[in-house]
Amino acid sequence: MSKKNKKKRNKEYKRTAALYKGRFEITRSGMGFVVVEGLERDVIIRPNDFNKAFHGDFVRVEVTKGDARSGRMQGIITQIIERKQKQFVGVIEVNRDFAFFIPDSSKSIPDFFIPASSLNGAKDGQKVIAKIVSWEKNDKRPRAEVIEIVTEAREADLAMKEILIQQGFPLQFTQEVMEESSSLPDTISIDEIKRRRDMRDILTFTIDPFDAKDFDDAISYQHLKNGVIEVGVHIADVSHFIEEDSVLDLSAYERATSVYLPDRVVPMLPERISNELCSLRPHEDKLTYSCIFQINAKGEIKDSWMGRTVIHSNHRFTYEEVQDIIESGAGLYDKEILHLHALAQAFRSKRMKEGAINFSSQEVRFKLDENGTPIGVVIKESKASHQLIEELMLLANRFVAARVAKVKLGDKPIPFPYRIHDQPDEEKLIPFVEFAKKYGYHFKTNSPDQIAKSFNEMLTRVQGLPEQRVLEQMGIRTMAKAVYTSKNIGHYGLGFEHYCHFTSPIRRYPDILVHRVLTGILGNDPTADKKMEQKCIHSSERERAAMESERAANKYKQVEFMKQFLGDEFDAVVSGVASFGFWAETVDHKCEGLISATSLLDYDDFVYHEAEYALIGKRSGWAFRIGDAVKIKVVAANLSKRQLDYEWILDIGFKPGSVSTKKNKR
Repeated sequence: MSKKNKKKRNKEYKRTAALYKGRFEITRSGMGFVVVEGLERDVIIRPNDFNKAFHGDFVRVEVTKGDARSGRMQGIITQIIERKQKQFVGVIEVNRDFAFFIPDSSKSIPDFFIPASSLNGAKDGQKVIAKIVSWEKNDKRPRAEVIEIVTEAREADLAMKEILIQQGFPLQFTQEVMEESSSLPDTISIDEIKRRRDMRDILTFTIDPFDAKDFDDAISYQHLKNGVIEVGVHIADVSHFIEEDSVLDLSAYERATSVYLPDRVVPMLPERISNELCSLRPHEDKLTYSCIFQINAKGEIKDSWMGRTVIHSNHRFTYEEVQDIIESGAGLYDKEILHLHALAQAFRSKRMKEGAINFSSQEVRFKLDENGTPIGVVIKESKASHQLIEELMLLANRFVAARVAKVKLGDKPIPFPYRIHDQPDEEKLIPFVEFAKKYGYHFKTNSPDQIAKSFNEMLTRVQGLPEQRVLEQMGIRTMAKAVYTSKNIGHYGLGFEHYCHFTSPIRRYPDILVHRVLTGILGNDPTADKKMEQKCIHSSERERAAMESERAANKYKQVEFMKQFLGDEFDAVVSGVASFGFWAETVDHKCEGLISATSLLDYDDFVYHEAEYALIGKRSGWAFRIGDAVKIKVVAANLSKRQLDYEWILDIGFKPGSVSTKKNKR
C-alpha cells in the first residue's frame, strides 16, 4: 500500500471516529486488543489508551486510526460498560496512614490505594482479597477495601476463590442486597392466592439430588375424566419477589447464574430467596409459575395451560429414591411415579425420532472430607429418574417458547430470551466424520436432519465399547455452543423450533426474564424490552465464565487428589493429542494429565498427524491415538498451575500394533 493510500485510510478512520463495543484483552507483552463481534480483526489498544480498563472488561472503543504495518484499526477505550472483575487477590503493603494493594496478576493492573480505615485488620505483607470501591477520574489508581484475609492453612479455599474472582463472580452479596432480601415477607397473602390458580389440593412432589437445598421445580399429578391425566410442571415464582431494577435484581443480573464448584455453590440469589422463600419445600404453600398438560391414555397432549399458581408439595424425593421405585415397581406414590416414567420415556423416544441428538455424558464428582479435600471419585450417569424430570422440563420450556413466539408487538416478534443452538460447523464436522469412519461409523451429511440421524446411530452402536467416551466427547466438540439470544433460530441439538429456559429461575437469570415476558403477555400488557439482546449476550458470557470456573476448579481438585499417587501407575485412555505430547485420562478416577513428547524420546521421535488425531513415531510407526488404552505413571502434580504430568509406561511384552499403541499402516 502506498504512503498516499495509508494516509487516506487513516484520515478515513479519524473522520468516521467509529465506536464499537467489545471484550478487552491484554496480552503478556502488555498490548491490548478489543474483540468486537462482526469485525474480522481486533482493535489494537496501546497501554496509554487503556483508560482504566482491565483484562476481560466489556468496553466501548473509539477507532482513531489504522495501523499501517498490520492493517488493523487502532483505538482508545472511551467507556467501561461492564467491569468483569471487581475483586482481586494480592498482597498488602501497609504504611502509617494508608496501604497499597499489589494484585497477583500477569496482566497490567495498577496497585490499589487502601485507606487505613478499610484494612479490616490486614497487616503488612499479608495476602488478602480486595474489592474496588471507586476510581475517580483524576486518580492514578483505584480506591479499594480489604474484604478477607487469606491464611496459609486455607490454600485450597483460596484457590477456589481465585478461580471465581478471575471470572468476575463476587464472593459475597453486598449489605444492600442482603438487607433487601431480608425485608421480603415470608407469608402469602389471601389476596395473592386469589389472583392465582390454587393447586394446593393436588398431589405434588419434587425430585432433586440428595444434597440439594433449593428446589425450584415440582411436579403435580391427578386423574381427570375419560382416562385423561393432568400433569403440572411448577416453577418457583422468583419474579414475584424480585422487582425489576431493584438492588436484588441488579445483583442477580450481574452474576446471571449460580456457579457449582466441587466444594461449594456460589448462588445467584441470597439464601433467603433461593433456600427459603422460593424453594418448593415439602408441606409449605409456595408461589409458582406453572405449565399444566392434559394427557390421554396414548400419551398425547390434548390441552395445556400456563399461568401463576400456588402449590403445596406433599413430598421431597431424591433421584435415588425415584430410581428405586422405577426399578422395583414399588414405593411411595409408585403408580404416579411409574406412569410419569412411562410418559417421559415416550416423550424422549418421540424427540429422538424428530431429530434430537442423544448425547449422554458421565458426571464426575469428588468425594470430599470435612476440609474439602478430595478423598474419592463418584461417576454419575443419567438414569431414568433424571430423564423423568428432564423430559418434563424440556416439555415446559418448549411449550413456553412456542407460546411466546406467536406474540407480536406491531409487526415484530416480542423481544424474548430464546435458548438457541446452531447447526454443526462444517470445518469441525468433516474431520470428526473422517475420524469416526476409522471406527466403522459412517455419517450422512447432506442435510442437518441426516447429520442428527447419523449421530444417533453412532451413539447407539458405540454404547459400552472402548471408543464410546472419546467419540461422545469429540462429537460434542463439533457442535455449536448453545446461547441466549432474541433472534430465534431454534435448537438443533434438541430438534426444537422454539426453546427457552423457564424452569430454573433460582439459578439462571434468563429464566427470570422469561417469567417477566410471560407476565406481560398473560396480563394482556406485553412490552418490548429494548435491552433484551444485550441481556442475552451478558447471560451467555456469564454462563461461559461459570463453566470455565467449574472446569478450573475440577482440574484443581484432580491435581489435589492425584498428589497422593505420585510414582503410582494406572490404566488410562488417550484423551487428546497435540504436537507437544498427548493427554491421558485415568480409567478409575477420570483425572487427566499430560505426557510430553520429550518424555517419549527414549522410544522414538513422535510427530503429530492432525488428520489422524495421532502422534506417530518416525522409526517405529507406533501411534498414540485418541481412545487408545495406555499405562501411565503419575510424575508431577502442580497445584498452582492446576497441572498433572504423567509418563507413558511400556508394558512388558508390548509389541507394535497392540491395542495401546497401534502400528501405523500407511
